[in-house]
Amino acid sequence: MTTHLNKVHHVTTITQVARDLGEDEDWLRDVANEMEIEDGAIWVYGVGEGGIRAFTDFGIERLTEMIRFYKENLDVRIRRRPPD
Repeated sequence: MTTHLNKVHHVTTITQVARDLGEDEDWLRDVANEMEIEDGAIWVYGVGEGGIRAFTDFGIERLTEMIRFYKENLDVRIRRRPPD
């Protein structure tokens, strides 16, 4: 019997990714709003927290591709996330 094992051993929060990439965190949240779990984007919940978006290494790669796309195509509108 073969069992599927999750090979993700760490994730990075959107705050850290924004710092690492030198991007505005609010803008990055809007870009990331289009991502799904298949893209390497997940929500992490902690005690007393509402949750924070985080990314696998693959998710950071996908997010970087999306950033590049939006910066090269300024006429394409980003879907805005609903206010918190």
